[in-house]
Amino acid sequence: MQESSTKPYLIRALHEWCTDNGYTPHIVVTVDANTIVPLTHIHDGQITLNIGSLATNRLTLGNDYIEFQTRFGGITEQIFVPVAAVSAIYARETGAGMGFEVAESTPYPGTDTDDGQRQGLKAASETATASASGDKDGVDDTDPPKPPRLTIVK
Repeated sequence: MQESSTKPYLIRALHEWCTDNGYTPHIVVTVDANTIVPLTHIHDGQITLNIGSLATNRLTLGNDYIEFQTRFGGITEQIFVPVAAVSAIYARETGAGMGFEVAESTPYPGTDTDDGQRQGLKAASETATASASGDKDGVDDTDPPKPPRLTIVK
């Protein structure tokens, strides 16, 4: 039997630490064909997501996937992130957090996404990343997150 990864446990622990200390937990995700996020908010192949209790609905921090509902520009979106694609979790207010290696992710179980559809999503992600403009569709830039102080965990 293969030992399970410590990554999802550390993500949950740091999420709890942020919440207990009144901080806002954010995750940095390397977007791939198995990541479901609004394409217009992807920058340089990554997206930073607020996973605090005030920003999410039905947040599930599982061992393989992070899922929740949130609003972007007033529109409710269902977010799906493979834990393997998470490159960091940190407190927005202090930048304290932890970085992780990104591994190849797997599709969400129960989806009928074939390789052609995955390639289409990947192409759309790359296009959105390449053509992202300064218009962030309602994203508040008045108080940008502090740069994270991270430790890489293998």
